[in-house]
Amino acid sequence: MYKPRILIADDHALVAEGLRGLLTEKYEIVGVSPDGRRLLADAVTLKPDVIVLDIGMPELNGIDAAVQLSKILPSAKLVFVTQQIDIQYLRAAFRAGGTGYVAKQSAPRELLIAIKKALSGEVYVTPLLEGALPQLSLKDLRQSSDVFAKDLTPRQREVLQLVAEGRTIKEISAALQISPKTVEFHKNALMNEIGLRTTAELTRYAISRGLINGS
Repeated sequence: MYKPRILIADDHALVAEGLRGLLTEKYEIVGVSPDGRRLLADAVTLKPDVIVLDIGMPELNGIDAAVQLSKILPSAKLVFVTQQIDIQYLRAAFRAGGTGYVAKQSAPRELLIAIKKALSGEVYVTPLLEGALPQLSLKDLRQSSDVFAKDLTPRQREVLQLVAEGRTIKEISAALQISPKTVEFHKNALMNEIGLRTTAELTRYAISRGLINGS
């Protein structure tokens, strides 16, 4: 009997293995991606039916990764498993193409339900946020969110995340496959856009917007 194929993306190995153990009986786990950029590459290669992903991941956060996944693998269902229990993050996740939003702390109870609904073309939202959204339609869920710096371009958000993670211009250039001068251009543009001047300020901003984890 065919088992739907699941790709897991989480930078915490223990969490990823816990999710694998939870899902392995009913689904075929095709891989575990430790960061957002690896997730994009793995998705293209493995072509899963469902991608279970965190929001706060290194290299490329889950929201921006989802935006790209919706373009390169539109058939895959995206189910977020996250500690961010906030309406703004929920809307950002669904605007990026998500169909499920699971609370990490209650994933053992919620995730199997969320995946089953996603595969059936339905949406799932953790009960911890249901009260904030009495109408759980995709139209409602995908309303605008001010999380994830929508005033910045996708490339500026990528540069912001990598700068905030402490990457050098050379490292960012290699990661994004653009020239160092282009990295400098985007870095200066985003700093002018949000009015920040130091790496420490950029890091605090990135944490507040959910682009990177604060831990």
